[in-house]
Amino acid sequence: MPILSIKHVTIYRYHQPVAFGEHRMMLRPRDDHDQRVIETELKITPRPERLDWSRDKFGNHVATAAFTAQAAELCFISTIRLDHAPADFDRASIAGYARICPFRYRPKDLGRLKRYLRVPTSQAAVERWSAGFFGADGSADTHDLLRGMTETICRTFDHRARHEEGTRSPQKTLRLGSGSCRDLAMLLIAILRSRGLAARFVSGYLHLDDDDDDTSGGNTHAWVQVYVPGPGWIDLDPSAGVVGNRNRVRVAVVPHPRAAVPLQGVWFGRAEDHLAMDVAVKVKAAAGPGVCKECE
Repeated sequence: MPILSIKHVTIYRYHQPVAFGEHRMMLRPRDDHDQRVIETELKITPRPERLDWSRDKFGNHVATAAFTAQAAELCFISTIRLDHAPADFDRASIAGYARICPFRYRPKDLGRLKRYLRVPTSQAAVERWSAGFFGADGSADTHDLLRGMTETICRTFDHRARHEEGTRSPQKTLRLGSGSCRDLAMLLIAILRSRGLAARFVSGYLHLDDDDDDTSGGNTHAWVQVYVPGPGWIDLDPSAGVVGNRNRVRVAVVPHPRAAVPLQGVWFGRAEDHLAMDVAVKVKAAAGPGVCKECE
């Protein structure tokens, strides 16, 4: 499998030393069938009094840091090396009963998929948008449907970076015809769930193939997974119109993006003490099986 290296740096700066409460991090990629972490290191300055690792109920890695030291700068540097196997969505892999949509999930799957079938918004607007993908008899080829929806959102909506917290409602994204990667992901999730398809939100990293800059290249990113009987969870990126996991490294999979914030915590001081937050992400292909320079 190709080896990727990831370096994610977040620095908080303050006018003067302040105190810090607990900080929760979701920076370590998942160990899934198509990606496997080889090495991981998390450096935090000032050094936390305690750093605990756990997994949440969705199987995502979570680190929690507690501090006693005060400082004018709080820095998190996460470095990762992982095996990553690009995979496409093969039509032939779909179970026979699921090749035409709508279909019913088997009882053995419904228990674990239930939370990913709850429609997060009124169905009317998203069902109107998706109606054109179905024939006069209300059916559609499952493979064509998923690819067509993903590519159409990319082609007809403007993908714009948005730095405000939270996500827009699918109705607002439809009305504006634009959104951030997380907005477009939540729109596609609402569309899929309204058609009886289990879908979940994915946060992670995007590898930019053509970027050879040594100090940048790669982003945090958000997309969607849909559960298809046969192949299982399939990655759909409506921001880029991409089906499959190519160049995408999963960190967290959740029903809603509020459960997948990469880094959050509290500090204690005056509001005017806060100066800035700087974030830099670098994702690159490692040169070989040895330790890459980016992760040293």
